Amino acid sequence: MTISFQDRVAIVTGAGGGLGRAYALELARRGAKVVVNDLGASRDGTGHSDAALKVVEEIEAAGGTAMSNGGSVSEYEQMAEMVAKAKEAWGGVHILINNAGILRDKSFAKMEPADFELVVKVHLVGSAFATKACWDLMREQNYGRILMTASSTGLFGNFGQANYGAAKAGLMGLTKTLYLEGAKNNIKVNTLVPVAATRMTADILPEEAFKLFAPENVAPAALFLVSEDAPSNAIVGAGAGAYHGAWVSMNEPTFLAPADRTVEGVAAAWSKIADRSSDFVPASGSEQSGAIVALIQKAMAG
Repeated sequence: MTISFQDRVAIVTGAGGGLGRAYALELARRGAKVVVNDLGASRDGTGHSDAALKVVEEIEAAGGTAMSNGGSVSEYEQMAEMVAKAKEAWGGVHILINNAGILRDKSFAKMEPADFELVVKVHLVGSAFATKACWDLMREQNYGRILMTASSTGLFGNFGQANYGAAKAGLMGLTKTLYLEGAKNNIKVNTLVPVAATRMTADILPEEAFKLFAPENVAPAALFLVSEDAPSNAIVGAGAGAYHGAWVSMNEPTFLAPADRTVEGVAAAWSKIADRSSDFVPASGSEQSGAIVALIQKAMAG
């Protein structure tokens, strides 16, 4: 069955090139009206260009419908204005792909506080601002599909990217709350972990890897996660034709008797506390405390 986005309105941030451009082109090809948002900045967040206009021209040349937007995700008023223009032109906003981002890589020892703050603001706060600008409209429509862009750095860490990793891990946390809050209004929220060759990685990856990790190989996962029958609260990795799930899990709690609730007691029980053989994936934060309460009740019952 072909997945169509006919009669849907989609916003893609950071869509002037790379991943965002690939998403915008494929959404339009499948029938969506697309807002191509791009500040046009270089990867460190400086400068401007007409990148969004060029993508709109590509979409229109292929028979699709699109508009450009040069708003900054780090300015809430600009995101609200972008959503208002989309609604005025096309009647609503059904899909938001939060893709805009910058890099300012340095080891934490050498990183200026301003570099940490800016990367977190663009990735994490910017995604929250764009999402907030759409949220009430999606609730009114009783329909919304939102995609956050995380990273393997946020999941597993990477030397020299403390700012980026913190922001990307924050986006996974944002997803996990918004999927709960949006469920009653048919708003699904997911997290994508892409591996792609874009202007962000232009001088990092060799040319052959650049071809292998083309953004077009990530787009199928991104579009599935904002489709009508998408899951919600999924973390999906995609790159070079490989796709995988990722999960935040916990194990069954270890109960320590009152006499063992000491630093030494935790140290003695550490191998059991860290044992992953009983891992499970909670559906919400309350399941963590629920697992602890259940263990206490079991212990009290003897």
